[in-house]
Amino acid sequence: MQDGARGWSGPGRESGGWHAPRPGCGRSRLTRWLLALGLSLGLVACGEPVKPPLAVGVNTWVGYDPLVLARDRGLADARQLKVVELISSAEALRNLRNGLLDAAALTLDETLRLVDSGFDVRIVALLDTSAGADMVLAAPRITALQKLRGESIAVEEATVGALMLERLLQKAGLARTDVTVVQMEATQHMTALLSDRVAAAISYAPIDGPIRAAGFRSIFDSREMPGDIVDVLVVRTEVLKQRPKAVDALLAAWSAGLDVMRLDPMGAAASLAPGADLSAAQYQAVLGGLRFYSPEESLAQLQGDPPKLARQGDEVARLLIDLKLLSRPPRWAGLIDTAPAARAARAGQAP
Repeated sequence: MQDGARGWSGPGRESGGWHAPRPGCGRSRLTRWLLALGLSLGLVACGEPVKPPLAVGVNTWVGYDPLVLARDRGLADARQLKVVELISSAEALRNLRNGLLDAAALTLDETLRLVDSGFDVRIVALLDTSAGADMVLAAPRITALQKLRGESIAVEEATVGALMLERLLQKAGLARTDVTVVQMEATQHMTALLSDRVAAAISYAPIDGPIRAAGFRSIFDSREMPGDIVDVLVVRTEVLKQRPKAVDALLAAWSAGLDVMRLDPMGAAASLAPGADLSAAQYQAVLGGLRFYSPEESLAQLQGDPPKLARQGDEVARLLIDLKLLSRPPRWAGLIDTAPAARAARAGQAP
């Protein structure tokens, strides 16, 4: 979704993630007694190779900030988890595919397309849903959705933009051929609107602020498409099997960051706003367009046969298939792993 607000911190793992066994662990020509003593010491020296922390990628979207906050406040186990900030979801997807990331925060539609391409990940948590943070901004002369007929609309080349456009046209009773779609980066929308090159643009917070200040207004937003734009946490399937404690640390960090944002919203906004180039008040306004899932709500959405997530997810999948962005409906049973969330719930209930 949003690109470049906090800058790029690099996708690579820390160097030295794998350590070779220490020398001197083989058999020696010492006496049996010394060998026995050396064996007991060698069990410590020749332990399992130290594993690097699980690397989770997040792009610069405020909906993923609980993980950033947990890292910055020291609430994430740095031995188990490394939060990597990237400039875009495309960068996160690329590094996930290339094995530089073990997990990532993605939109549900991005996840469906990733799995459809053959990449093996599982959804382990629902993070948030857009409730007004994505919108269509239009020139003052567009006084009704139907007045977009014959007009040009700026759309960023991303799945969320395609989803917003499709829902907008459905609500307006227009066909795709009734409008001209102009693909351009969101940072170019202001110029295109001011020059009247386009009559409307599909935008999102916080970059909508200057556009609104220039006199353009929202005519449609994500509150009218509940459940379509959902952010999820995905983990590579092999990592889920091999490193359950690190995955538990990931969910614990998300929960801890979410608690800080809920219990100390002003303090959290003051910490995170400068990285998004916003004031604390502006940052809180952006958060007003999001709804975070509590760990309990997330687990409830992932459970069931079919899971509750499938109700909205199937609708999104049908739209993606119609847009030729997905080849087949998702198999939810193979897409979701509730074990980490269930472990987290049990840990939270422990005295």
